[in-house]
Amino acid sequence: MEYTRLGRSGLSVSRLVLGTMNFGSRTSEEDSHAIMDRAHEHGVNFFDTADSYGLRQGEGLTEQIIGRWFARGGGRRDRTVLATKAYLPTGEWPNEGGLSALHIRRAVDASLKRLRTDRIDLYQMHHIDRRTPWEEIWEAFGVLRQQGKVLYFGSSNFAGWHIAQAQEAARSRHFLGLVGEQSIYNLMTRWVELEVLPAARHYGLGVIPYSPLHGGVLSGVLRKQREGRAVRSGSGIWAAALAERREAVEAYEELCAGLGEDPAHVGLAWLLARDGVTGPVIGPRTIEQLDGALRSLEIELDDDTLAGLDAIFPPPAPNGAKPAPEAYAW
Repeated sequence: MEYTRLGRSGLSVSRLVLGTMNFGSRTSEEDSHAIMDRAHEHGVNFFDTADSYGLRQGEGLTEQIIGRWFARGGGRRDRTVLATKAYLPTGEWPNEGGLSALHIRRAVDASLKRLRTDRIDLYQMHHIDRRTPWEEIWEAFGVLRQQGKVLYFGSSNFAGWHIAQAQEAARSRHFLGLVGEQSIYNLMTRWVELEVLPAARHYGLGVIPYSPLHGGVLSGVLRKQREGRAVRSGSGIWAAALAERREAVEAYEELCAGLGEDPAHVGLAWLLARDGVTGPVIGPRTIEQLDGALRSLEIELDDDTLAGLDAIFPPPAPNGAKPAPEAYAW
């Protein structure tokens, strides 16, 4: 396993992040525990979850599953860099969502209880809260750090200017601020390159891409369809994404076939090669999917291949001339 620092922090994390969104909904607790054990066997130490993951609102089922895995002992908790999130509603009453000081306090204590741990290593805002001032958020976060309940803080789904707001507010309080931003980022969704990636690099945040294969569309979906295998990207919003960009996906799978590599592994390898990316979140439903993802760490994409991928999935550039972050300039 390869390791890197999370942003400008001193925290060492694996370059593949174990996403747990499927735990309890699409993957049984027994299989979830087996996947986490196998992740440790491979050296994956960075686990990502959220208080909203699971089958029902407010239940925190995924965190409970992880907590029961920690409770089995054997150094599981100490070997894990644990990240969770808060923002989404956990109930129907006021203050059961968002980033008010009240909800942050309640959400952290509830997550700690479900996770059966005394600390959260990386606590992430699941979304920007436009109604709560940064002074209130950082004051609440400062208390959590003093109490030892949270060690580092991060964001998710932030715009570049949100990152700037957060960091400048933290700077005014002489706080470390955010060390990570979790954004949707893959070959088909590259909008973060315009402002989020530059802002993250400037302020010292490690970028943690989620949905690295665009819901499976970049996992070799057309080949799987020809082979008669059921795929997640065959329905819903992912089916629409495939229909809209089918020619590009066909060209991508042809490029991967020419490399002799699985499209899923190439998609992850491309992210691993991006400047400022800490590591993509992989969400395996099975041990086999987890084992296969490790191949991405061994793939080195040369300049011609990277140029070919850019030709298939062009980077965003509003005026078509300059690369980010100067894409808006003339």
